[in-house]
Amino acid sequence: MGLREPLLQLIGLALPPRCPACSAVVDADHRFCAPCWGGLTMIAPPWCAACNLPFDHDRGEGALCGPCLVAPPAHDGVRAAVAYGPAASALALRLKYGGRTAHAETAARLMARLMPDDAQLLLPVPLHRWRLWGRGYNQALLIARALGRATQVAVAPDLLRRVKPTPVLRGLGVRGRAKAVAGAFGLAPEGAAQVRGRRIVLVDDVFTSGATANACVRVLKRAGADKVTILCWARVIAGDDAD
Repeated sequence: MGLREPLLQLIGLALPPRCPACSAVVDADHRFCAPCWGGLTMIAPPWCAACNLPFDHDRGEGALCGPCLVAPPAHDGVRAAVAYGPAASALALRLKYGGRTAHAETAARLMARLMPDDAQLLLPVPLHRWRLWGRGYNQALLIARALGRATQVAVAPDLLRRVKPTPVLRGLGVRGRAKAVAGAFGLAPEGAAQVRGRRIVLVDDVFTSGATANACVRVLKRAGADKVTILCWARVIAGDDAD
């Protein structure tokens, strides 16, 4: 016990905590530096009652955005910790492609405040096995597990499956993305019984057009899920694109 504190101090000097967006040295793990923190836009009400798209001003209880007025979504809301931007995308890309798996905990800490009160089960958006073999991990599952630890909501890592590979969605457009993920998801053999009547939170890193998440939601709703809310680290609001 007497050596533990000095040893931790030496480790801290050799490997100081760094900002998950720009790698600047910071005071503690999972903290952003001041410029990157200032560059994050937190998402909170007022927002669309159906999809949680943030509004510039309060439009009243039950107000819907234009797209939801035209076509109500299958999901029960998209809750994102931050708007997609330079600092938010840097964390997501380092987690997804750079092997910075600890960033999943960083994201989950800011996402936990948006966990629905009635959540019963966390499901990560799955990767196809080929992509999982190449990357070595599913970033959505890492985030889901961190959320589960923080909120005590159970995680089902293999219940929802990607049954066919899909191309990178970046640049495909809304219709192209929807076509690319059509039929790409399914449930494990025992999945329907575990989903039926449950209030589910679908976890992902970035919500762009919603094509991937919506494909997952349709599978879960067909199996009898009572409610499916999407919870993610960052949401593209307008003009940006992400995988």
